[in-house]
Amino acid sequence: MEKQEIEKHIGEGHRKRLRERFLQSGLDGFLDYEIIELLLTLGTPRKDCKKPAKEAVAKFKGLTGVLDATLEELQQIEGVGPSNAIAIKLFQAISERYAKEKVSPKILLNSPQLIFEYLKERIGKEKKEHFTIICLDTRNNLIVEEVSIGTLNASLIHPREVFKKAILNNSSHVVVAHNHPSGDPSPSEDDIVTTRRLVEAGKILGIAVTDHIIVTKKDFVSLREKGFVK
Repeated sequence: MEKQEIEKHIGEGHRKRLRERFLQSGLDGFLDYEIIELLLTLGTPRKDCKKPAKEAVAKFKGLTGVLDATLEELQQIEGVGPSNAIAIKLFQAISERYAKEKVSPKILLNSPQLIFEYLKERIGKEKKEHFTIICLDTRNNLIVEEVSIGTLNASLIHPREVFKKAILNNSSHVVVAHNHPSGDPSPSEDDIVTTRRLVEAGKILGIAVTDHIIVTKKDFVSLREKGFVK
């Protein structure tokens, strides 16, 4: 048997084992590069996908980095052509869509961490600032949320618009949130001024603003924990 045929036989056996592992237990136990490798095998017949998968994970520093990479960046990896790059971005988009639709409308949001987990897929990766008001009942179950796009600024965020949803939905209290596309969740002076303005407005209306969460795709800051919401 020629060397090329031997390598082809070994490669096919490896692919088969990889797929069988996935069918038996999902992605449990898979390394980051193995997930990308499995994805690449779907669009790359009869070629080794382990090497480009490992290179992609190393270059973009993990699975999340690979999924967040642009089409152009992905195609810089030898062995990842246009079709595979599109497949990776499609996998990312499907994962995010699934995560959004999987969340129950009555999810419990009783801690900054849970609110971050809820919001990071919704606004954490956005490249523009998104302002969100989360309306909650007395048990901290989500009633409704509303998202608007635009820079957070005390002169632009009017309390009337912020609390309109809360009043219409008989909310017990609200949490406001927005994302920082820069990746740094540290509050700006505008963030602090806007927070204090909304807290005071909430006291007048009888709807407490219990927190302001600043979200990025990997981290968050709770202004309540920082002492700016009392």
